[in-house]
Formats: sequence, C-alpha cells, structure tokens
Amino acid sequence: MGHRLSERGLGPIPVGPYYRRLAAPRELDDLRLAFSVLTTCWYQKGGTRRLHAQDLAAFHQAFGANRFATDDSTRGTLNRDQLLEGGARLIGEWFPEAYGDDARQGWGIAFPTVEDRAAYDPSLRMKLAKLGKLTPESVPPQEQVWHTYPAVEMPSAEAVIAALTKPKTWPDYTTEIGRFTPLRAGGVLGKTFEIEVAAGTEAGWPVFTRGYVTITELVTPDNPDAPAAWFAELEHGLATYGENEPPAVPEGGQGSVGFDLTTHQGHFMGAGHNRLLLFTHEGKAWVRAAGTWGPMPWHINQAYRVAGREAQHAYWRQGNIVAQSLLHQLALRIGPNAT
Repeated sequence: MGHRLSERGLGPIPVGPYYRRLAAPRELDDLRLAFSVLTTCWYQKGGTRRLHAQDLAAFHQAFGANRFATDDSTRGTLNRDQLLEGGARLIGEWFPEAYGDDARQGWGIAFPTVEDRAAYDPSLRMKLAKLGKLTPESVPPQEQVWHTYPAVEMPSAEAVIAALTKPKTWPDYTTEIGRFTPLRAGGVLGKTFEIEVAAGTEAGWPVFTRGYVTITELVTPDNPDAPAAWFAELEHGLATYGENEPPAVPEGGQGSVGFDLTTHQGHFMGAGHNRLLLFTHEGKAWVRAAGTWGPMPWHINQAYRVAGREAQHAYWRQGNIVAQSLLHQLALRIGPNAT
C-alpha cells in the first residue's frame, strides 16, 4: 500500500474513524472512500514514497476539526459528508465528484480526469512493495492443509467474469477486514496483488498486515480442456487429502473459471495458494475459495491462531458477516439482487 499512517496508528484518520462508529450506522463504502483519500493523496504526492508521520499535519488540517465535532457525527468519527469535505480540502475540489465517477476511478484512486486514469501505471506501487519470491506449498500433499469455504451465489457467471477480469476494480470489493490492490498492468494471469488484512477492528484501532500474491494459473472456457483438468485436480486433492472437505463443485454442477493466487515470501499465511472458482449449479452461478497451505512456521502459526484464522475465514465467507466477506461484496457490487 502507499501509506503507513493507518497501519501504525500514526494517523487514525481517515480510516480509523470508520471502525469507531457503532456497527449499525456504518456503510462499507465509507471505508472504501477513506482508503481512496489515502491512496489518492499518496499518488498525488508522486507515488514515489509511502505516506509517513511528516504527512500527518495535512491530514489533521483537512479532517481534524470534523473529528472532534459532535453536531454531525460522534466524537472521533467521520461521516460520509465529512470524509468528502476533508478529501476536497486535502486533495482538491474535484475529489468528491471524481470518487463518484466510475470513469475516473481505478486501483483505489480517484483521478481528476479520464485521461489521468488512462495514464496511470499500477506498477508504480510495485516499486514500494517488498516482493519476495513465490512460495507455493512444497511439502507432500498429505502434509498440506486443504480447505474449501462456503460458496456465494452471484447474479450471473457473465457478471463475475466481467468483474474479476478488470483487476483495477478489485479495491471496490474492499471489506471491513481486507482488500486487494493490483500492482501490475495487463491482464489477470500474472497479476500481482497487495493484500491488506486488518486486525483489531472490534476495538476501533485497526492494525494492517500486508502480504502479496500472484495469479499463477488461469483456466477459462476458452480452452475447454483446461477447466476440466484444473477442477478434476482440485477435487482429487480435496477428496484425498482434505479432512471431511466437501467437493469444490456440488454434484451436478459445472466448473467454468478458476485461478490460483500463489503467495510470496513473507505472506502472513506462510507458503501456499488460494483458488477462486466459478461454477454453475441448478441454473445459478456461484463463486467459492479453496485453499492449500503448507505447515506454517511457528511464529506465523502463533500469530494466525491469535488473530488471523477468524479473519481469514470470514474474508472468504466462512460465516455470514457480509461486510467482512469479499465474495459477498463482489456479489453485491455486480448485482443488487445477489444473496
């Protein structure tokens, strides 16, 4: 990510105030808006360094008064209007309108013009990334963890494909506990993403952990044999090595699209890869995640047990907290009638 303000608690604005609101009146797009303020500010400053403590004065000047006002929002929080007003003071008067214009948004950034968005190079962020080597699981399959997460119904298979093949829109599916941001130009295959996962959200003071994954395999109906082989290999692994894991695609269903997200060295889950897969069943489209992981180093395993496991499962839809689930947010974003 292009900033360190929120992850170190140096500047709890504008992201932190979202988590300090009571759950009921929170709107998830306000969190996306807060992230857009940070990321747009980073890019406006040239995108050559992360935001640090020296940038705090500008954020306090833009948002400080509203944080301590109580007439329009609870003390220490920011409502949507205050986020937009502060963003305009910090970035420019064009920011609120640009944030609401899909043609001037992408990669979590709002741009002054359509031409500015077209000129953006996502690899700019790659220069700031601590990207280690790819670390797929390397131990024998029987020593790996195989796990599927519950599937989420989607409006249509076509809508899912259209959304996921536009990586610049992936920050639009940000949840309360995580988000993906692409770091390379080009298509889906070979795309590297920076993942930010939040801990401590219940206490209102989020701490963000960062990891990187790359899409190392992509199968689509364009090559009819590829999806069949990819899904067959996954089903064999789940049936053989999983512990009471259900099949990735229910009996009678048909898998159509899948891709592998392989970890890079230093990932907070250790070595492994996750898969996203699209299938149809009984006339409906579904997406689910299925992960394969090697044994975690002891220090990563301890941290995962304390703070990561529940968030990881919630993010991939283990449970029904819609605001935390990437797949639910994808469904809601691409179709208002999705469940």
